[in-house]
Amino acid sequence: MASTLPQDRRPVVISGPSGVGKGTLFKRLFDAHKDCFALSVSHTTRKPRAGEAHGVDYYYVSPEEFEALVQADGFVEHAKFGSNRYGTSKQTIADQTAKGRVVVLDIEMEGVKQIKKSGIEARYVFIKPPSFEELERRLRGRGTEDEESIVKRLNQAKLELEYADTPGVHDIIIVNDDVEKAYKKLEEFIYKPLA
Repeated sequence: MASTLPQDRRPVVISGPSGVGKGTLFKRLFDAHKDCFALSVSHTTRKPRAGEAHGVDYYYVSPEEFEALVQADGFVEHAKFGSNRYGTSKQTIADQTAKGRVVVLDIEMEGVKQIKKSGIEARYVFIKPPSFEELERRLRGRGTEDEESIVKRLNQAKLELEYADTPGVHDIIIVNDDVEKAYKKLEEFIYKPLA
């Protein structure tokens, strides 16, 4: 497929539990379709980690700046994890859309609920693990987190998987048991012609 934009230009909201492989899938989409998609860069109050860049990984802002955006209704969704806040700004989506790109949002369950309430027209994709045991294996296999963090992520994953079973929440649920197959399903869904 050449780098053509999909007929449906609405933002694509991709959600799913931590460790399910969302990043792998949308990176393939971006590589296969150069200049068609843009990942929405979130705002956060957390400090940059080594190798992260402002405007690339996140927009790093002070708690005061973040709160000012909340008060100005500047986010389509925002949440707090630990002591840090994260949010997707309406302006970021508008800027990328104006550049002719389809915006891809990597968002967790609470964010999905907020976007659904925001009135923004979007398409919703949920990436599901083949099994809960496999998800746990992948999370532990990353070797990037301590036991407490893994347990938190697995508890959150249970909630996300239950929410995904709610009829009508997502337009498509893709089981990521084989990256090739999962990617093909994602690409076919995004490039499905408008009826």
